[in-house]
Amino acid sequence: MSTQLRSPALPGALLWARYSYPPNELGYCGPPDHRSLLHYGAEGVVDGGLEQHLRGFEGAFPYMQLIAQATGIKDPFDRRVVEAYWVGNELLDRVDRTLFANSLWDRFRYRADSSWNYLTEALPAGAVPHHSFHVFGVYPWVGRLRGERGGDRNSTSLEVLDRCRIRWGQVKAIEGDQVVVEYQRLTWDGLRLGLGPPELETVTRALDGEGFVGGDDLSPGDWVSLHWHWLCDRLTPRQLANLKRYTEHQLEVTNERVRHPGPMTLGSVKREF
Repeated sequence: MSTQLRSPALPGALLWARYSYPPNELGYCGPPDHRSLLHYGAEGVVDGGLEQHLRGFEGAFPYMQLIAQATGIKDPFDRRVVEAYWVGNELLDRVDRTLFANSLWDRFRYRADSSWNYLTEALPAGAVPHHSFHVFGVYPWVGRLRGERGGDRNSTSLEVLDRCRIRWGQVKAIEGDQVVVEYQRLTWDGLRLGLGPPELETVTRALDGEGFVGGDDLSPGDWVSLHWHWLCDRLTPRQLANLKRYTEHQLEVTNERVRHPGPMTLGSVKREF
């Protein structure tokens, strides 16, 4: 029987597994054995196998290494580091901008070409190594979106951006392995990204009873985090405030200062969600 740990007691590797599993299941990133990641997260097991699996996430792991290095934390799997990248916390504000730029240069110089300057537009504007930076600053979807008219809810670019960012939602009903939540969809008016009015969505909590947050641990009114079509974690008030803060900050950076697509090509996107 699965034993779900509440978020404050969750080791960093397990927290990482919760957020990495949804795109891994879809084949967008990481090693191919996504089911083992679900087992690890559901059973609450941390061992060398889990950490080795997580190192295979080429998009997320370098950010974790950067945050740990910049803040004097030895272990990139430290819970504080993992939370900083996926949800956001005060560690992000301690990452030196030059160190961040050098890390990006080391990762993307061979694929960015002339778009390197575009990638670094976000740094003077205050971008930090949060997952939302990777979504809105590195992937090419924002650049593709700028060629689309506003108000199109069926836009592929907008849908990918909305699904890939870590969203927050409020639980309205628990229906077995599914949970009905209310959240704000990402919007595009032709000039700016924003968040729309609250709407309902049904997300996955578990597969055949195996998941990250037990149904008995959820109640209507709880705030939760969402990645793609999965519910990843219950959010404390502090985590909810941080997720909103860093997401909204990155949206502002993207709207005001970034005028070009990220350097990652569409052909490489599947490896780094």
